[in-house]
Amino acid sequence: MSTFIANAQLALENSKWHVIDANGQVLGRIATVAARLLQGKHKGIYTPFIDTGDHIVVVNAKTVKLTGRKEDQKIYRQHSGYEGGLREERARVVRAKRPERLVEEAVRGMLPKTKMGEAMYRKLKVYAGPDHPHAAQKPTKLEVA
Repeated sequence: MSTFIANAQLALENSKWHVIDANGQVLGRIATVAARLLQGKHKGIYTPFIDTGDHIVVVNAKTVKLTGRKEDQKIYRQHSGYEGGLREERARVVRAKRPERLVEEAVRGMLPKTKMGEAMYRKLKVYAGPDHPHAAQKPTKLEVA
């Protein structure tokens, strides 16, 4: 008996869309569920070197919950590439400026640091409010426990 290996066509046929409502949910819980779905590890056709994951839409990112004192202590960093180009912002400031970044950074950190990981990350759509423009894809609502 040989090992099953999915191909790109089979992965594309089995691709689905999911909506996660982040309203009042803990950031880490949402990120782990989203990362697992983006990688396709929940599917029987999972193959490590083929992108078999689904598309994820996260809504209400501005109301995601950070536990403990992370709102004031967690630091988001970005570097321009130039000397002295490091910018740091606390989670409270990031939430005020661009709340989608909280979820995006959490999920991106849980994905592989490869070209395929970048392809998985591109299938993540995050919106600050309750509305999203992906109704035509008929996404299923996903409950995070």
